[in-house]
Parts: sequence; C-alpha cells; structure tokens
Amino acid sequence: MKSGQKKNAGFGLIVALGLAVLATAPVQAARIKHPVAEFTGIDKITGRIISFDVYMDETVQFGALQVTPRVCYTSEETEEPRTDAFVEVDEITLDREIRRIFTGWMLAESPGLNAVEHAVYDVWLKGCKEDTDVPPPETN
Repeated sequence: MKSGQKKNAGFGLIVALGLAVLATAPVQAARIKHPVAEFTGIDKITGRIISFDVYMDETVQFGALQVTPRVCYTSEETEEPRTDAFVEVDEITLDREIRRIFTGWMLAESPGLNAVEHAVYDVWLKGCKEDTDVPPPETN
C-alpha cells in the first residue's frame, strides 16, 4: 500500500468511526417548558420548611433571599424523569444592598447538587408546574 493510500484508508476509518458514534448517540428528547417553578426553602433558625411557587421571570422573596426562575423544563412522561430550572438568587444584605449569590441550573432530581446554601436559608427546586393557586403577576 502506498503512502497516499494509507492516509486515505486512515481517513476512511476515522469517518466510519465518527458515523458509528453518531448512530449510537442517544437522541435528545423533547423538553416541556412550564410557566411555574416550585421551590422548597428552609429557614435554619426556626427550622421552618416552606414550599412556594414562582412564575417565570417573577421574583419571590424567601427570608433575605429573592428567587427568580427564568425557565423551568421537564422531560416527557415517556422519558426518564428530569426537571431543571435556570434560577437567579439574590441576597438582601443587612446594609439593604442586593447581592447575587446564585445563577445557574437547579436539578429537582438532585436537590443537593445545585441548591442555594445560605447561612440562614436554603432553597432548592422541587418541580415545574403548569398552574398554581398563586395569582399570576399583574401585567401593565
């Protein structure tokens, strides 16, 4: 086999392996977008645990924390359960300043992985919902 033929054979093998990997890669299942995120929070001083619902792009205050979900997704019922939300959490300091303490994805199936752990308050994602008893935010 000549040098050029070896290179072409090697390239063909790489292409074949790449196609095999693509053919066996899992297909990304559709994700369902929801208008409400459900959180659980704990006040470590009082031991009080509260569940609260928040509409997307709205802010709810839990103690000294302000929780704002931006998007909340679940997997389809036929797929393995997966619930995640992109969330921003701000702290209101004793000086009345607002300081961002968390920006990122929270995973309901692994609440300890990306929960907000504050000195007094912890918050984690419990799930996503289509509706809630909480009145929707006012629109101007």
